[in-house]
Amino acid sequence: MKSIIGRKVGMTQVFTTDGVLVPVTVVEVQPNVVLQVKTVENDGYAALQVGIEEQRVSVTNKPEAGIFAKAGTTPKQIIREILGDELAQYQVGQSVTADLFKAGEVVDVQGVTKGKGFSGAIKRWGYKIGPKGHGSGYHRGIGSMATSGRTNNRVHPGKKMAGHHGNYVRTILNLEVVSVDVSKNAILIKGAIPGANRSVVTIRTAVKAQRKQPVAKTLVSYASK
Repeated sequence: MKSIIGRKVGMTQVFTTDGVLVPVTVVEVQPNVVLQVKTVENDGYAALQVGIEEQRVSVTNKPEAGIFAKAGTTPKQIIREILGDELAQYQVGQSVTADLFKAGEVVDVQGVTKGKGFSGAIKRWGYKIGPKGHGSGYHRGIGSMATSGRTNNRVHPGKKMAGHHGNYVRTILNLEVVSVDVSKNAILIKGAIPGANRSVVTIRTAVKAQRKQPVAKTLVSYASK
């Protein structure tokens, strides 16, 4: 297993040499600089702490500055931990780049979905709308909260009500890597992934076994000759 962090840029489409249109999401994967190596002996688990995107020294606190100095790198704005036994060979100061993945591999992508603010139960949970006639006393209400049991004197925990909608951590499984461009720090992933544009996402090896491994697609190149 292996993983890397990047930023969702947006969606576009590419064409294969046999004329098939493939919708893809572009993920910008800047070099993930290894800041710390977590080990089972010292930390109880194995992982890499990595950082991406430059940050001003003036807004870096002293503990983080010490970590960056030990790794021999400039301050980083985003710090995350990535897991994977295939990352064991990386040491502090090295970089995990986009070529970690190859075209045709199957991956899972994790991100934070778009936040939609405070929403009613109709929008948030998909409840049925009441009659729209003027005589109806119920249109977009939450409905009955009655319970049929021994403790029917209160609203039970877990009742689906209005509240903060969106902004959830979600993982989309079994997406195909269409192309990897190391020179442009980009990975093209077939289909949609969670999160708004410019949001941070994690790409990892698919955890579920694949019955059929996809074949790497040959894309049409529009580079000038």
